[in-house]
Amino acid sequence: MESLSHLLKSMPNSEWRRKAEDKIKAVMDDALVHKFRQKYPFVDDYTIKINMNKLYQYVTEFKTCSHCPGLERCPNDMTGHYTMLTADSVNEKPFIHEEKVACKKFNAKLLQDAISSRIRTFHVDPRMISRSYSFGDILETDLDRAKAVMQINDYVSLTMEEGLQPRGLYLSGSFGTGKTFLMGYMLHQLAKVGMTGAIVYMPDFAEDLKGMFQEPYKLKETIDLLKDTDLLVFDDIGAENLNPWLRDHVIGAIVNHRMNRKPTFFTSNYALHDLEKHFSFTNKDGDEEYKGQRIMDRIRPFVDVVEVTGTNKRGK
Repeated sequence: MESLSHLLKSMPNSEWRRKAEDKIKAVMDDALVHKFRQKYPFVDDYTIKINMNKLYQYVTEFKTCSHCPGLERCPNDMTGHYTMLTADSVNEKPFIHEEKVACKKFNAKLLQDAISSRIRTFHVDPRMISRSYSFGDILETDLDRAKAVMQINDYVSLTMEEGLQPRGLYLSGSFGTGKTFLMGYMLHQLAKVGMTGAIVYMPDFAEDLKGMFQEPYKLKETIDLLKDTDLLVFDDIGAENLNPWLRDHVIGAIVNHRMNRKPTFFTSNYALHDLEKHFSFTNKDGDEEYKGQRIMDRIRPFVDVVEVTGTNKRGK
């Protein structure tokens, strides 16, 4: 933002005096300056005069903020900040001090950025996690799934009060009932209190892992992240193209590491007992009932089932 002195000096001399007087009069007549002088009556005219640039900035930025164009188009000197003036007297000599103060929108963005930085998404739209919904918002979206919403909200409240729980949740239900949305709500709420999280869309993630064979360090780094994050969501599990390596050395290794340490969450169109059938058969090795039972022994005892009912919201 251009300072008052620079603005005036850029004008022709004949025009400069008139414009200067008009600008100064406008600043001095502004209600904000009147309030400032009432608050600090010891500030004399001379101090006001030599600090006219600060007063101009104060008044101009206040008006800008009163009709905020949005954080992305903020014209103030410091994006998302406005000028605040205070005054004091030292040895009976008044001084005006200028401070840049963050606005509500800027602080809200800082908070949202902090929340987003705590949650990793793998093939899940990050906007699903970044939106701050209230309990009432998600409850009213579809009252048919009210019981599931209550269960998840109770889980969030318990975790906020007691810390990470040993058990996660298994959300089952038909297509488009909002299972991923509910897990996004949970991650967002718990990220607010400093917890880290990751949500993995399994069908696409499974394909990604194949490409990591050529990058073993990246593969290990990804699996370690999923092992160690506070909250892990396997989204749409059961829809992935299963092979023995994915089942035993990725999913199995992760849930084995997390059990009794940190909670794991799942969304699926399968009921829990049907997921075992999915894990018992792979395109490569055919029927492996024992392998299916083995991985389910690392999932079933560590989740509470939440049945998500309601209407299909996709495409609406």
